[in-house]
Amino acid sequence: MAEQVKKKDLNIFVEYLTRVEGHGHIKINMKDGKLEACYLNVIEAPRFFEAMVRGRSMFEVQHITSRICGICSTGHSLASIKATEDAIGFTPSVQTRKLRKLALHYETLDSHLLHVLFLVTPDVFGAESVFPMIQTHKDVILLALKMKKACSDLCDILMGRHTHPITLAVRGFTKIPGKKELEKSRELLGELEKDLAIVLGVVKLIKLPEFERETEYIALTHPDEYAFLDGNIASTDAKEIAPRDYLSFVHELNVEHSASKHSKNKRNSYMTGALARFNINHKKLPEKLLDIAKSLGLKAPCYNPFMNSIAQVIETAYCLYDAIEIIDGFLKNGIDQSEAVASWPSSLEKNKFTFKSGRGVGAVEVPRGILFHDYTVNAEGIIEKANCVIPTNQNLANIDMDLQKMVPEILHKTKEEITLQAEMLVRAYDPCISCSCHLLDVEFVD
Repeated sequence: MAEQVKKKDLNIFVEYLTRVEGHGHIKINMKDGKLEACYLNVIEAPRFFEAMVRGRSMFEVQHITSRICGICSTGHSLASIKATEDAIGFTPSVQTRKLRKLALHYETLDSHLLHVLFLVTPDVFGAESVFPMIQTHKDVILLALKMKKACSDLCDILMGRHTHPITLAVRGFTKIPGKKELEKSRELLGELEKDLAIVLGVVKLIKLPEFERETEYIALTHPDEYAFLDGNIASTDAKEIAPRDYLSFVHELNVEHSASKHSKNKRNSYMTGALARFNINHKKLPEKLLDIAKSLGLKAPCYNPFMNSIAQVIETAYCLYDAIEIIDGFLKNGIDQSEAVASWPSSLEKNKFTFKSGRGVGAVEVPRGILFHDYTVNAEGIIEKANCVIPTNQNLANIDMDLQKMVPEILHKTKEEITLQAEMLVRAYDPCISCSCHLLDVEFVD
């Protein structure tokens, strides 16, 4: 009789979910076998970054928008720069594009390692956080710290500092690494390559819940590479579209239980992020990475959101190997220091641009998914309107729908086990909750 009651009635409230960026609660309430509530309750305050950039020059906004996120500051800077360059019709050089890919690779390496080794492993090793793991899995923690330090050093070399980069600029980079800096970068990447083999051994020990819910996946796609920096927007439910048309895919809406907007396209939700990128772009990966993915139980199409963490591991390997290839190319063929640009164009340089009132859109893949910056500018290059669409707020509806399908399927487990699996599901998306709460519309009534 008690077991029947357990299956029909359930009350779970996780206050301030841990091991995610930002603040959110998980609420699950089932009565008489019917789910009355099952969602992630986002409680963060809005950030108003779109308002902050209005009235500012398009040549400075990347330094403002990088503050949206301390983890994805490079991605926000590049999305901002790309929106600006789209507005003025500027095409960056091949060298600049390679350096920007490096910047994104370094950020993705750093973020994915943080998520998998610090935020996911405690759940699978039976710890509440990484701190107890210092006693039980000291080697894993030391490895993670070592690898993150290397990522920080790589960011310092290329972008001036790890968080909130200072060398990224409209038209290129204000400082281009020299031979010694490239050699140091190659040395660091070589150490990361050695450590990656150990990481793969750790990841093979991870046992994730078996759960599937087919959904729509959205990510950038490119004909020549696994897309992070450039490309069209692809969906598993629709044809490709250009970044400027992103609003035909991304339909934001407000919900009562979230301070962050939700998003949908063809269905009531979609997923973006590493798993979405893998499902859409896996054919662009080297064969050796597909073999590693298969050995870790990941094969496209994959509908298990918990496997997002495994997709992050595969992307870690991809970003590392591609970064090595880019650096080796610069060391072999040289790098053009004359391409360095001023952070703020001179009057003479501005004459090269055709300023007119218009719109520019920048889309890049950051660790948590596809990010959009959309600016309307006037004839002087001043931002008049801005819209930033964050990966996490695109994922929130999908998180809720995953929870709503998963909970009834695991009612045979104890309340504690259900709670842990619900927490693990949300963490699998690697949400950046603070970033997602970026705008609040206020209507004043007389």
